[in-house]
Amino acid sequence: MHDVLASYVERGELPGLVSLIERRDELHVDAISCDPDAIFRIASMTKPVAAAAAMILVEECTLRLDDPVAGLLPELAEPRVLRQLDSEIDDTVPAIRPITLRDLLTFRLGTGLVFGEPNAYPIQRAMDEAGVGPGPPDPEKYPDAERWMRDLGSLPLVYQPGEVWMYNTGAEVLGVLIARASGQSFGEFLAERIFEPLGMRDTGFWVPETSWSRLVMTDQSARSSWGRPPAFQSGGGGLVSTARDFLQFSRMMLGHGDVGGKRILSRPAVEAMTVDHLTAEQKARSAWLSGYWETHGWGFGMMIVTRRFDIASTPGKFGWDGGLGTSWRADPGEQMTTILLTPVGWTSPSAPDVFRDFWTLAYSAIDD
Repeated sequence: MHDVLASYVERGELPGLVSLIERRDELHVDAISCDPDAIFRIASMTKPVAAAAAMILVEECTLRLDDPVAGLLPELAEPRVLRQLDSEIDDTVPAIRPITLRDLLTFRLGTGLVFGEPNAYPIQRAMDEAGVGPGPPDPEKYPDAERWMRDLGSLPLVYQPGEVWMYNTGAEVLGVLIARASGQSFGEFLAERIFEPLGMRDTGFWVPETSWSRLVMTDQSARSSWGRPPAFQSGGGGLVSTARDFLQFSRMMLGHGDVGGKRILSRPAVEAMTVDHLTAEQKARSAWLSGYWETHGWGFGMMIVTRRFDIASTPGKFGWDGGLGTSWRADPGEQMTTILLTPVGWTSPSAPDVFRDFWTLAYSAIDD
């Protein structure tokens, strides 16, 4: 594995990387051309963390999965829905039901990334103009959460709540909901209820100056953007972390909510997060990679493998990737975590070769 991954650095395709595999009690960490404790922008690996935070509030009965979220998010009360995908944004009908927490967690709230050519539809242009369109994590991009929610709420939904899986926006809304429900900032809640108990010292929405030297980025001019608290703490992709930090989150999930005697969630909560919540009809209507839904499903904030299709695809495996160059997978059957962190962004939803090689090599090393 070291030789194969190092070849990507030697060819100049990556400036460096950190790979981590833990299976049962055996841990392997390999840092190539960077610090083993290097800090990376983990982008959409934030989504499973946001989902876990929401489930903490569900278990405390502060939130309920099937209650409308409009009580805390009045911006989403009585939403309008486009008559069809290519409609003008004022050509709408009423939503047939309210948006719920379950909709946010499963990305079925009715809005998100419109898969296809940019600006092909009026709603895409309206999202971009309002500043709520999906895009790479950027602490300078969004205003504060209140303004972001007002701008999002000013636009119609693309589909009726519950109809179609649409990427990203559900996680962004989830972060705002958690902040309002808890009475804390989203970052404070994550730190108090997840990061500090798990010892995830280098995980958060920004990097203190004392740790700047460990932040790995290809665009060094953007480093300062991640050196101070952002105005909008993005549940869809705003976190930075290290391989060892995120291993603690993975251990918690594989430990049914507990790691080292520190319980974050109950076993039933983790089980609810890591099963496929999409129906066959929803998958048929949800645009993503060709054939993806034949072998995958979606839980709460993360993908679920539903059918074996290669040596690294154990059914029940869960996790997610970050478009800025990161990936996490947890495999309950093998009791195995794989994490690969790089600073080079993905150019499509399809995994780059280095990630596919990493997953193949991790599973080909199993010898029992």
